[in-house]
Amino acid sequence: MQKNRGLKGWLARPAPRVLGLQRRWLTRAGALTQGLRQLGPLALRVLSENVCRANRDEAARLGLRPGDAVWQREVCMSILGIDCVMARSVAPLAATRGHWQALRRLRNRPLADILYHDRAIVRSEFEFKILQLGMPLYRLCQTSSSAGLTVMARRSVFTRAGQPLLVAEAFLPTFWPIAQEANTSARSCRAARHARAS
Repeated sequence: MQKNRGLKGWLARPAPRVLGLQRRWLTRAGALTQGLRQLGPLALRVLSENVCRANRDEAARLGLRPGDAVWQREVCMSILGIDCVMARSVAPLAATRGHWQALRRLRNRPLADILYHDRAIVRSEFEFKILQLGMPLYRLCQTSSSAGLTVMARRSVFTRAGQPLLVAEAFLPTFWPIAQEANTSARSCRAARHARAS
């Protein structure tokens, strides 16, 4: 992995109060959609795809200047019909006409479809944050039933041929009961198998 270049407000590790199940999901490697599919039927809907101007935080992480043109893609992933994860992807506009042009053609497919089958793509270490007012990802989460509630997020940068793609994922409070139920069921199954083997 690339060296973490976390900025002020984003942490190299989840906050100390984030424990157990939440920490495991926040630090989970690989494609998030693959893990979500293990919890139940997964649906993805695109909330926005458009050209916009890079804010100060995202510009710094992408090596751009605030106000530079970027391509943004915002999606919501739901499990069993319940909104669970909001994701925001941002890349330099020029990169989406070159090395990241596939980003514009995803439609309702997950970003993982173009990220995990190309060995030329390198992923940075994760950065973590409790979302705050004024952040684009926080605004995105407030359109759901999570308005006013604590939302934990992670982000990382994928790089291909020197071109960055910043991906941030926010776990809505509605996600954790689903993850906990699946975790409990898995433990019960393991215990039952162990009992039969004994």
